This record gives sequence, structure tokens and C-alpha cells, in this order.
Amino acid sequence: MRVEGYSFGRIRINGKEYTNDVIVSQDRVINSKWWRREGHNVYPEDIKEILSEKPEIVVFGCGAAGAMKVNKAVLDVLSQMGIEVIQQLTNQAVETFNRLVSKGKRVVLAAHLTC
Repeated sequence: MRVEGYSFGRIRINGKEYTNDVIVSQDRVINSKWWRREGHNVYPEDIKEILSEKPEIVVFGCGAAGAMKVNKAVLDVLSQMGIEVIQQLTNQAVETFNRLVSKGKRVVLAAHLTC
């Protein structure tokens, strides 16, 4: 998978444009309409699909201005599983994801596309 572009509210992955928050692995789009219990907060129940991929690294794209927050309980779960977590603005997270995929890492991008 390659994220070809991101702009506020839009992301292009392997030639297809998405306008909802997404979860993407190095192999596939896992969820093209990712929604969380609370829109700007990520809780453990919001990452079940991510965990099923057994990633080495999870990159959270926290929005154009960083409005999405990853709850400490999520960080604890991922840490206990030995999964590295990176939290960045979504434009930076996209670049990080692409770089990690090009290095052959098992990585998941969970991207909030707006604020």
C-alpha cells in the first residue's frame, strides 16, 4: 500500500480517494470509514481492527491540527503487546507510514483526516 496524498478531509491510497477516517496496513485498507466511540478520542475498543493485523508499529495520524487524542489506555495496550506507537499530524503520519512500508515493516496507519 502507498498513501499517495493527503489534504484536509481527503486521502489517496493506491489510486483511490477516501473522505472518511481510515485504517490502512502495509497490505490493504482495513477500514475505509473508521469511527471511534468519541470522534476525537481513541479508546481500546476503537483499535480492535488494528490489533488483528499484529503490527510492529502503529502510526496515528491525529488530524491536520492534532485534534484527535490517543487515550493512555490505548498506549498501555499497545505497549504491553510490544507495539511501537507514533503519533503525528496526519500529513507527517502519512510520510512516516510510507517510509516504514518501504522498509518492509508491519505497520498500520490510523488516520483522522480533518481537524
